[in-house]
Amino acid sequence: MSAQVHALKASTPRAAQQPDALRPAVAIHGQAVHAPRSAAAQTLADPAARPTQLVPPVAQHFAPTPFKVFTARDLDRIPQLARLTPEQRFEMKVVAAVLPFRVNQYVIDELIDWADVPRDPIFQLTFPQRGMLAPEHYDRIATLLENGADKDELEHAVAEVRHALNPHPADQMQMNMPLDEHGNRIDGLQHKYRETVLFFPSQGQTCHAYCTFCFRWAQFVGDKDLRIASSEARQLHDYLRSHPEVTDLLVTGGDPMVMKTRHLRDYLEPLLRPEFDHIQTIRIGSKALTFWPHRFLGAEDADDLMHLLQQLVEAGKHVALMAHYNHWKELETDAAQAAIRRIRATGVVIRAQGPLIAHINDDPAAWARLWKTEVRLGLVPYYMFVERDTGARHYFEVPLARAWEIYQQAIQQVSGLARTARGPSMSASPGKVEIQGVTEIAGEKVFVLRFIQGRNPDWVQRPFFAKFDAQATWLDQLVPAFGEEKWFWQDEYEAIREEKLAE
Repeated sequence: MSAQVHALKASTPRAAQQPDALRPAVAIHGQAVHAPRSAAAQTLADPAARPTQLVPPVAQHFAPTPFKVFTARDLDRIPQLARLTPEQRFEMKVVAAVLPFRVNQYVIDELIDWADVPRDPIFQLTFPQRGMLAPEHYDRIATLLENGADKDELEHAVAEVRHALNPHPADQMQMNMPLDEHGNRIDGLQHKYRETVLFFPSQGQTCHAYCTFCFRWAQFVGDKDLRIASSEARQLHDYLRSHPEVTDLLVTGGDPMVMKTRHLRDYLEPLLRPEFDHIQTIRIGSKALTFWPHRFLGAEDADDLMHLLQQLVEAGKHVALMAHYNHWKELETDAAQAAIRRIRATGVVIRAQGPLIAHINDDPAAWARLWKTEVRLGLVPYYMFVERDTGARHYFEVPLARAWEIYQQAIQQVSGLARTARGPSMSASPGKVEIQGVTEIAGEKVFVLRFIQGRNPDWVQRPFFAKFDAQATWLDQLVPAFGEEKWFWQDEYEAIREEKLAE
């Protein structure tokens, strides 16, 4: 028995060890229930009883650190940018007028090698580059800025450019958002795959810094018509209660870790009630371990966050922090590694995922080093994604054939513990489609594909073949191999899509 469990048992009141009939009733969100048998579940029911001794302490040199952020209007206030030419700084302002820009002092000071700018991968990850806009879009916005166009004219042009960038790929708004019993769309939820519901809390629809390639960039540009968000905990809980087939809740954004812990608790703590026993796994998608590891070390309400994570785990939920990583440099700082140790000590599993992106990590050596570092620090490599068909995709996309080569060459360099990383995977409208290889069958060169997840679970793990195309970057650019007219799943998918769009 671990020292943590011994400490937990020692701190457990005798009443918690008594039979249900002898234990006092307590209130969880207004509902009277008997005090749970496990001490951890009891602490969730009674916040005053939450153990403090189990939360790992923070090293002295990670005292609370102020969070300082820079947005598009602050570009001239970042002293490191003075080493760039005036033309480069203007180009940044043009791109930042269309695509969201946000960076913080930690990223500037700790992650970017300013001697290697603009090639530095973290600089490319966070700062706008001219190539992120198509030439015709760039020229249109640049001309308006140079001529001092009025606000309305500029905003109209920016809105048109944004809508041309496919702000919600894979039919997210039309096909993934569920309906209530009255046929009304439930804002802030997506339910694409049977077992998993995505939840977008309104308090978490920003990030500590923005990734330039982000496929959810439309969440951050201030256009409510493009935003997916909900502030209704009740809606989330009602939906989960009525869908017993759901086993996994993914809290996503934005970044849920920008929220105060009290808001996160409001969403997650009720899931310990018996009616939510079918929710086995709580996932939290976040890049805070890269962009603001102090969130877990002493900034804001870090200790309360650690308590919440620990208590969910001790109450029997599997809690996974879905950490987004793009480059091994993100894992190198003392703060990042201390935050990882502190999170893992709560019992939370950290799974690492990220897209393959030109200018940042389109290199087998970078991925091999990333996966090796993740495993050394106790993280589980999970996904290598293909850059999605939205935003600045033409700047970041990598041909599928090259993506497969990078994955294959990287995975060959790591041990079995790092070979948990799946990919390259396209999160397309029909489902998550993985490129399993390139081969030749009956004299035809083909991609070997399979569904990791599908709108119909029957599609999963069934191999299918696409004609090889050295330039293709997405599923919709591929055609079936061997002269077939359709994919095996195509008719069913089109019927599903037609039904969803008619709702």
